[in-house]
Amino acid sequence: MKKIFSVFVVLGFLSSCDKCNKGNDNNVVEPVKQIVVNAPAFNSDSAYNYTQAQINFGTREMNSKGHEACAKYLIDEIKKFTDTVYVQKFDVLGFDGVNLKCTNIIAAINPKATNRILLTSHWDSRPWADQDTKDKDKPILSACDGASGVATLIEIARAIKSSPLKNIGVDLFFNDAEDRGYSSSLDEIVKPGDYDSEGSWCLGAQHWSANPHVPGYRADFGILLDMAAAKGAVFSREGISSFNAGWVQDKVWANASALGFGSFFSNQAVGSITDDHVYINQIAKVPTVDIIHIDLASPSGTFGSYWHTHADDMNVIDKSTLNAVGKTLLYTIYQYDAERGAQ
Repeated sequence: MKKIFSVFVVLGFLSSCDKCNKGNDNNVVEPVKQIVVNAPAFNSDSAYNYTQAQINFGTREMNSKGHEACAKYLIDEIKKFTDTVYVQKFDVLGFDGVNLKCTNIIAAINPKATNRILLTSHWDSRPWADQDTKDKDKPILSACDGASGVATLIEIARAIKSSPLKNIGVDLFFNDAEDRGYSSSLDEIVKPGDYDSEGSWCLGAQHWSANPHVPGYRADFGILLDMAAAKGAVFSREGISSFNAGWVQDKVWANASALGFGSFFSNQAVGSITDDHVYINQIAKVPTVDIIHIDLASPSGTFGSYWHTHADDMNVIDKSTLNAVGKTLLYTIYQYDAERGAQ
């Protein structure tokens, strides 16, 4: 059953008054054009289950059995709801010289549509719990920081399958090797070295941005999900998103507010975050925003207390947050579809 949201867009208005109406046929009141956004329902229970399904494979860091098994699951699952699936297999050196076997997964809905939206989230898990107080050298489950974003996108694809888009296409990009970057908190875990901190993150997004699944790929805009499922999560206006895709940020945040999710989507401006959208903006030239959980009061001073710790498990995942993000994204997608159809 679909939930119908209505948005009224005034294309033109000329005020009328006695003086204006007398003997002046040039004053024409333009009709109000109504755009109805028919967004299908987002099932937060389903998104939660898709998160759990990934966690069932255990940790999913590159070169692990869990990583290989989860990749197969994601490919098989997303094929059910999309038209074409592209798999990018590539090797890249980690900051410490380890060869990483990576898999980017890109699924296209309405691949022939000219107007497109890119939705992306990383699916790998961090090999270290470097922000924890114990077992820092062991991999983490990354339920929120990884699996939840991909789960939200799978559920969005399932919803779109039930109510096909008419005027636009959507591409779902599950990017790999995002979370194996260097930070100083790793110094007691990895071998010493003069490592590149900035460029060691988001390796899958870097690879795809330079080598898109379709030559000359273009999308009208993109939305990145990162840690967008925790209880009490707040998504502030991140700096790189504002600079490169402020109009997209305005659209998404306004839609969230209109749907009653303003407590999740804050208008507070925060600094720039190194995340996949950096390279998608700079290299792929797709204006992309990051919906990311910012918590300035947390121990890290930036992200939720679960970030890069063993606490990032299913206990972190909150269906209310999944619902807020999923409904906002579906509304934004179908709003854009209606807008393109009205042109």
